[in-house]
Amino acid sequence: MMGVLNHLSTLLLLSLLPPALSHVVKRFDPECKKFFMEETTPNLPGILVDGPVQNQGQNQNRYKPICQLFNNIYRFATLYDTTNRIPVFSAYTFTGPPTDPRPNQRWMIEPQLEDINNQRDMKVDNKAVTHQAVDTDYKLNKMKMDRGHLFPCSYAPDDDTKRSTFTLTNAVPQARSFNRGSWKTMECRVRKALLKDCINNNGIKAYVVTGAVPSNNNNNNNNKLNDRVNIPSHLWTTYCCKNNLGQLVAGAHWAENVAEEKNEMKTVTPITLNQLELKLKSVYELSEVKLFPKGCSTNVEQAGGKRTGEPIGELTNKKQKSGEGSIKMKRAGELKECDEEDECDCDCDEK
Repeated sequence: MMGVLNHLSTLLLLSLLPPALSHVVKRFDPECKKFFMEETTPNLPGILVDGPVQNQGQNQNRYKPICQLFNNIYRFATLYDTTNRIPVFSAYTFTGPPTDPRPNQRWMIEPQLEDINNQRDMKVDNKAVTHQAVDTDYKLNKMKMDRGHLFPCSYAPDDDTKRSTFTLTNAVPQARSFNRGSWKTMECRVRKALLKDCINNNGIKAYVVTGAVPSNNNNNNNNKLNDRVNIPSHLWTTYCCKNNLGQLVAGAHWAENVAEEKNEMKTVTPITLNQLELKLKSVYELSEVKLFPKGCSTNVEQAGGKRTGEPIGELTNKKQKSGEGSIKMKRAGELKECDEEDECDCDCDEK
């Protein structure tokens, strides 16, 4: 009788734990090709090419494709770097404004990265985790780093998808003032641009890829959170979609992951998709980088109706370059700063 009661108690406890979040796969298709435009994954030679990862030599078993599963539905896709313990990128679709507020969701990890079988609770003890970040890494940090979403909670269409973004395989150490400052403002502006420019006969749909560039060690641990998790040097994001005329619309952003002074009022300004691919090609020292199918990076419209072309600066300090920053944003078709009147609610990020 006691054994039966213990068994029932165990089943009850398991029923109260968070659902299994994700699925580590050998290649992104077929489970989650739908999060990539034309079902085509980014090409990063030596890391990811045409779907499968390129785990060779010193990178053996380093990069892990994850089809992020929550409540039995695939929500987005992540390529995870188990050496630096941060994602390379997360790929997702934007299908319209959220219907639910920010959830009260605990941060989770991916048990399959640790070969933990039958583990449903994502809050695994730090001692059992070696290949990914855990919540303790962030809670103990004195470096003013947030858990920076790559797939922003504020872009998710419903409560379950919002909750699915709260996995540490979708987060990087992000300078707190940067995450809550210029990066958050950029996410709000881009979201409004997607609502305006990515609507067609099938509704609203944009393909988005957001990633982080790991920083170099330089023989010290200043680039690691809790002496474990790489603090990326840069964050980037890009999108491609079709508008109501059937034209491709694309845009990109790139910014340094550094703290911002309260009165600096920095703005992450847009660059073209081609420019972003060239930046990633340079920092990763790759022969080629393709984030979207060819059509997205050639002769497409920027959000707001501007043809892609002339370079736009990486980061504009409005305090120092007040005129230049606003002019460049208008050229690129960017929207004005988010404020309460814009109803630009991006409160899903770190608090």
